[in-house]
Amino acid sequence: MSASVEPMILVINPGSTSCEFALFAGECLLAEEQHTVEPTADAVVAAARQFLAQRSAVLSGLAAIVARGGILRPLLGGVYSIDEEMVADCLEHRYGRHASNCGAPAARLLADEAGIPAYVANPPTVDELSPLARTTGLPQLPRRSIFHALNQKAVAADLAGRLGKTYATARLIVAHLGGGLSIGAHLEGRVVDVNDALEGDGPFAMNRSGSLPAMPLIMWARGKPLDEIASAVCKAGGFMAHLGTDDAKEIERRIRSGDPQAKRVFEAFAYHVAKAIAALTIPLDGHVDAIAVTGGLARWERLVHRLRDRLAWLSEIHPYPGSREMEALATAALAVLRGREKALPY
Repeated sequence: MSASVEPMILVINPGSTSCEFALFAGECLLAEEQHTVEPTADAVVAAARQFLAQRSAVLSGLAAIVARGGILRPLLGGVYSIDEEMVADCLEHRYGRHASNCGAPAARLLADEAGIPAYVANPPTVDELSPLARTTGLPQLPRRSIFHALNQKAVAADLAGRLGKTYATARLIVAHLGGGLSIGAHLEGRVVDVNDALEGDGPFAMNRSGSLPAMPLIMWARGKPLDEIASAVCKAGGFMAHLGTDDAKEIERRIRSGDPQAKRVFEAFAYHVAKAIAALTIPLDGHVDAIAVTGGLARWERLVHRLRDRLAWLSEIHPYPGSREMEALATAALAVLRGREKALPY
């Protein structure tokens, strides 16, 4: 079947300072481009129109639009139709503030104009945590599930296929390592345990503090403005706090030049990531088919080698450098258009 008769899908993936767009004909990627835009629905809509116009594509020629989901209410994994309630939750930042919140409103505006469906797939608030994983020592503060669900589930499904399994039968650990990080236990199609990648849980990352000792944090934060505390946890922690940079290439350069501090912080990072991966053998009942390492830091050879050294006893590590978000979004929309999957109501 030629690409010309395949359903055309526009993919929208907003970030804090830019938005990535892609145009697919079925599974075939026709074009992909990143635009510098403000994280607002109107700005994303304008950039989407420009992206389509530059390729002589029109809204009326699309079969569907799919966006990276924002911080929505807790949901099971799947594809969701964008409705007015979802748009309102995103615009009002009802469940959390994030640049991706402008994706669903922008997709809905464009889709309404074209008279076509609009979807999100596996948003960051996919919540399939087991009751045991959710429980903490304070009932007022249960653990939340906010993580790189879209990329994690896409990678897990691909890895399961490589192993001759389906996602619904595999037991996998996926570590998404980037500016932030999330490490999830995928048990037969559900992410039953994962750290909150947004609000200071799990290992420290490039610019996030990760889990911290509670009482020392309380004492350190006493009298400080909330913005300063939030920045230390979510933007200026991790490697940034220790080394003044969150650039992995710069950190690698310092290590190679003999910087002992850079080497020490790197080794601590690799240690904590490996420890977090190993801990997820518990929700998988000690049986791990494979481990995937994805995100931008999966390109860091020193890190992948160190994780393999530390986890050789557990399972094989499969690197998936970068992100599969654009492909995963298009695949999700296509599954609905072809009747293989049903879009869920929000």
